[in-house]
Amino acid sequence: DGHRRALYCAPAGDVMAPATTVHASAVLVGARAVLIRGPSGSGKSRLALELLEAARTGTLLFARLVADDRVHLDNADGRLLARPAEALAGLIEVRGVGLLRMAYEPSAVVGLVVDLAAPDAERLPDQGRRKTKVSGIELPRLTVASGLAPLPGVLTLLNSPGDSWI
Repeated sequence: DGHRRALYCAPAGDVMAPATTVHASAVLVGARAVLIRGPSGSGKSRLALELLEAARTGTLLFARLVADDRVHLDNADGRLLARPAEALAGLIEVRGVGLLRMAYEPSAVVGLVVDLAAPDAERLPDQGRRKTKVSGIELPRLTVASGLAPLPGVLTLLNSPGDSWI
């Protein structure tokens, strides 16, 4: 009949689960991001700044801010993607100074979760406590007790071979 018919396409549905927004910070370190969680005032922004400084001084090869204060998390094909809240992209809070603008990554795959002021932090945690599920994805987890400096433990994990954490 000479008329073309439109192709019928069923809706694709959700390729990714809806994004979740969490009160956290995220820093891309090498190829993977560190997601830093904890209650208000626990030092999330401070640890993010310390990781950035570690890269600046050569302790880490590369680090760049992904997000501070609010992090959008998406499960994308079994990988946890972190990205900044649009209004806060490129901003980080420095206590006593205010907000600073800096270079940032628009998104990064999370490879480690650090929980600051964690009530379940232990000196020698069993293997079950060294993992957590975020948006359905299991990730390595480091718990840090309130009052302890998190940077030494985080740097040790980041600079160690993946199979060395026993």
